[in-house]
Amino acid sequence: MRAWILACGLLAACGTVWAQSSAQDRLKAIQADPAALKSAIEAGKKASAFCVNCHGDDGISKIPEVPNLGGQNPAFLLEQIRKFGSGERKDQFMQGLIKVLKDEERVQIALFYGNETVKPSKADMALVPRGKDLYTRLCVRCHGEAARGDATIARLAGQQIPYLKVSITRYRDNTGVRNNQLMSIATASLKNDDITAIANYLTQLP
Repeated sequence: MRAWILACGLLAACGTVWAQSSAQDRLKAIQADPAALKSAIEAGKKASAFCVNCHGDDGISKIPEVPNLGGQNPAFLLEQIRKFGSGERKDQFMQGLIKVLKDEERVQIALFYGNETVKPSKADMALVPRGKDLYTRLCVRCHGEAARGDATIARLAGQQIPYLKVSITRYRDNTGVRNNQLMSIATASLKNDDITAIANYLTQLP
């Protein structure tokens, strides 16, 4: 019986990995075909109709505490969609919405938002030098000099200040809403004023 349970667990895990790999492979195939990419972006705009209330028509959030999706790496977005759908990322509202999406729609939405242009936000320029220094010391190794992330790391450039402050604070305080050991270590020493400075630096980046 125990062996059967273990086997079922392994099959379930393999199924999740296969689905993840399949979706990412589909994403890459579309990106390699200009005509397919154009069609997918158009379809993604339609499929994202329920996203715009929070994340905006062009991926620039209407709610300051909600992240911009525009300009994020499509592979990163697709992985976050998968995590919400599987329950690895906890948000009842997001989980409910994503579960109704078909696999192809998930890929299309990731491509649509990933190909939108990010518009930097206004910052307190007096705080930017300090924020840049802190970012360079603590964050640049993973998020990159331009803070644009990659297929596995979030883009921070151009995010709105309230969202950045809330997210960084959650990592620092280990609230459980955001769980990432490296982020918790990197942010552990930050004071509230430090977080504000970093947020102001990041928000004005293109």
